Amino acid sequence: MVNIVSWDDFSKRAEELYLADPGRVRFTIKYRESDGEVILKMTDDKTCLKYHGTTSRDVKRAEKFSSLIMRYMASKE
Repeated sequence: MVNIVSWDDFSKRAEELYLADPGRVRFTIKYRESDGEVILKMTDDKTCLKYHGTTSRDVKRAEKFSSLIMRYMASKE
């Protein structure tokens, strides 16, 4: 499992991971209200990318990123 500190690095690598094989990738978002932490994880069983965010800005980024992934899923031919 790779814990990525930079948001830009996570979003770029996770998007590339999804586009490489959309049928095998899983994406999860977990929000822990008690810690005020959002955790994003994307895996294809070979590579696992994980990002921890603790600010409201990170929550907005997670929302925007999940919207991007859902658009990819909806436009799948």
